[in-house]
Amino acid sequence: MTPLRGRSEELGQLLDALWAAADGQASLAVVTGEPGIGKSALLAAAAEQAERHGCLVATATAHQTDDISPLSSLAPALRGGREPLIDTSDFLELAALNSQPLWLAERVADLLGRRLAGAKALIVLDDAQWSDPLSAFVLRVAASRLPSAHVVWLVGTRPVPGGITDQLIDAVRSQLPVHAINLQPLTTAAIQDLATDRLNGPVDASLARQLVSVQGIPFLAEQLIAGLYLYEGSVPTSTAADAGGVGPLLTGAVPAGPLPHGLVEGVRRRMSGLSETARTLVRTAAVFGSEFRLEDVGALMGEPVARLATALEEAIQAGLVMDAGTTLRFRHELLRTATLADVPPSAQRALHGAIANQLLAAGRGAAVAAPHVLAVAQPGDTSSIATLRQAAQELVTTMSTTAAEVIQQAFDLTPVDDPLRAEVGEDVVAILLAAYQYDRAKAFADDLLGDSALYQGPLTPDRRASIRLRLASSQWALGRLDRQELFAPGAATHLTERLTAYRMLLAPDQHAVDQLDRVTDPVAHAVLLVAAAEEARALGQFATARNYYAGARQTQAKLSGRPGELGALPDTLVEVGELYCRAETDDLPAALDRVRMLLGAGDWQSAPQLAVLRARLELAAGNLQAAVDAADTGLRWMNDFHDTRLAPAARQVQALVALLHADPNKARELAGSDPTINTLVAVADGDTKAVDRLRDVPLDFPERITVLVQANANDLLAAASPSTTATAALELVAAGNDRKRLASATDQLRTVGRPLLLALAEERYGRAELADGDRSTGVAILEQALDRLTELGATAPAARIQAALQAAGVRRRRWTAVPPRAEAGWEALTPMERRVALLVSEGHTNRSAAEELVVSASTVGTHLRAVFSKLGVNSRVQLARLVLERFAPPPNA
Repeated sequence: MTPLRGRSEELGQLLDALWAAADGQASLAVVTGEPGIGKSALLAAAAEQAERHGCLVATATAHQTDDISPLSSLAPALRGGREPLIDTSDFLELAALNSQPLWLAERVADLLGRRLAGAKALIVLDDAQWSDPLSAFVLRVAASRLPSAHVVWLVGTRPVPGGITDQLIDAVRSQLPVHAINLQPLTTAAIQDLATDRLNGPVDASLARQLVSVQGIPFLAEQLIAGLYLYEGSVPTSTAADAGGVGPLLTGAVPAGPLPHGLVEGVRRRMSGLSETARTLVRTAAVFGSEFRLEDVGALMGEPVARLATALEEAIQAGLVMDAGTTLRFRHELLRTATLADVPPSAQRALHGAIANQLLAAGRGAAVAAPHVLAVAQPGDTSSIATLRQAAQELVTTMSTTAAEVIQQAFDLTPVDDPLRAEVGEDVVAILLAAYQYDRAKAFADDLLGDSALYQGPLTPDRRASIRLRLASSQWALGRLDRQELFAPGAATHLTERLTAYRMLLAPDQHAVDQLDRVTDPVAHAVLLVAAAEEARALGQFATARNYYAGARQTQAKLSGRPGELGALPDTLVEVGELYCRAETDDLPAALDRVRMLLGAGDWQSAPQLAVLRARLELAAGNLQAAVDAADTGLRWMNDFHDTRLAPAARQVQALVALLHADPNKARELAGSDPTINTLVAVADGDTKAVDRLRDVPLDFPERITVLVQANANDLLAAASPSTTATAALELVAAGNDRKRLASATDQLRTVGRPLLLALAEERYGRAELADGDRSTGVAILEQALDRLTELGATAPAARIQAALQAAGVRRRRWTAVPPRAEAGWEALTPMERRVALLVSEGHTNRSAAEELVVSASTVGTHLRAVFSKLGVNSRVQLARLVLERFAPPPNA
């Protein structure tokens, strides 16, 4: 391999990252620089070094035309090389997920995680600024999903503020170290060394003077040596007109002017030595783009492919283009741009128009023709607008981000007073929503419907209703759309009924059930059923809500012959509500199985809702690590979607698991201002008076029934939605110390699949048996609960039961449930010591605290001395300050 000159420091940074990855520290390296600065050479050198050291290396280069082909930029890295990252069968399965980008990205991350297990790897994407949106998204997901893999993600890009690489950095910086390498022009000495390497001999004085003109740009130095760049002292000064109006490509990194004039002159001289057919081929190909097919160029030239073989060989030998297998490419984008300098703008426009017509006539699709249509389209050009609208529709399923940009360009071509502009504007809203850009869609719709400068033509009531319905039926609308916006006087009956239904859904206290018999439109009927379900769910009537959700889904299923019916709610979103209610009505195992299946097969835009629901159900089923993993995944997806409305619900689950793991400090950090979590933390810290506050637990709190049992809130349990779980929990509380009733309640709970609640019941039942003198039965029941909680990893309740067993004289060779108690700090205090600390911090004397605890004052004094020692305080004032810092608000406020 030719030596890499002048980049030893940058290469060293990349190799350091690679060695760190071999030790288990994955990272992202981003090499940024202007065209021709040597990014690709640096990436290639890093890949060569990685291969020498036994690393798995996968490389790909993005191209300008990639944005219309899903995963086209990253696919060569996934499938190329002697040892592909993803095998053929798995890769073919990914095609079925093209319309579900999140599931596809998660699947790729999973496959890469398996492939990279135990291997060190370098995954390279060059020219990332041209990456297709799906490849960029997959790269973000995979890199953040695999922080412990032995891999470096290496990306080369031109500087594009806010572009794909900036988004990648933002997505992974909390997970991975990021190495940012900004390439500068090479030194004069490095350029001289590069020339020596290329010439395989010394550089004479004349060439050395000419090399100064490239100003440290290695690509230009190589072209100078190859004869494709002329020493600027021998040619006239470059101007924009000389370059055919080509825009600046090397701002700040090349000689002044839109394009290095020496490069234009060098390409012009090389082209002069080609045959006329070869020159026409190269110039026509330059209009097609950096990548092209010979048959397309031949068709445009009116020449059969066979007759172009010689001309193509001339172009290849001239160093202008290269054969990439299924396509041909210019060796560098700057060479293509220099070629275009000799194609007048009028000729370029004519060629773009001919190319667009040819591609459409050949059935290649509007999306392929769109770039050429845009090059010639004029405001008001209805034919171009129609083609761009069709292109956006072709792209929206698999490339929604690209589709959003194409439809916006179609809209911009439409005159502001043309009724067609309102029609295209509705397309813009629909496609932005498909691209999960709700805020942008909402702002655009408000301008379109608000008599702004955006549109000054007529707007029918039906159009107004349609646009509002598109917003209302989006995943993201709830909580972000005002009911007053859902009016369109004069709209068709079915549209009016749908808007009315959504107004009720957005304000779930409107007795939607009363409207069910008054609508005839099936979409409106389904939305009203969901509104009725939400009302019932808000009242804790989960069985009723479940039936309404199911009815809504059945109604929408009848619309299956009309996919995408305007205003229909996403089916997965409706099913999330139904599954929540099924889990609350004794169908937890089946609901959990269904949620697991939908995560990867359901509507990907409902992913955060599915993840949070799964976290809740896994917690209910006692699968603590799975619950935390699902909550973590949901939070990550929320960040991907820039919508964190469900984050508090995910953190509730994380905090509850932390409490079960005997980590109240972590639970407190996660709780934020959540009153129920903070109360549970206070209870875990020994504040027995806080138990009464658990009665205020919200209806939608995870494992609310369990919390109400802890609070002995039999009145609230009696009012809960009828279910075996609620009935057994009520009996558990109402039983008091009645062993028969406790046994009956415990047996009922064995059938509902909620092991944490069952263990709580077993604890009460076992303690009652011990208290009544039946040690054998009591110990057996408590040991069942202890073993169950130990298996689940619920160390906090396990510790409580272990203490009860030890107090009953039970001896085991090894108690495995509880980790050793801390030697200092709040966690080092025993339950009694915590109670003493809390009472003293409230101002109690030893005597009054003793009366509260029904012990002697000297016993309180003994506990207080232990508290002082473990907390490192030496006065009641210091103790009170420490307790106040730990509890906010104060524990018994």
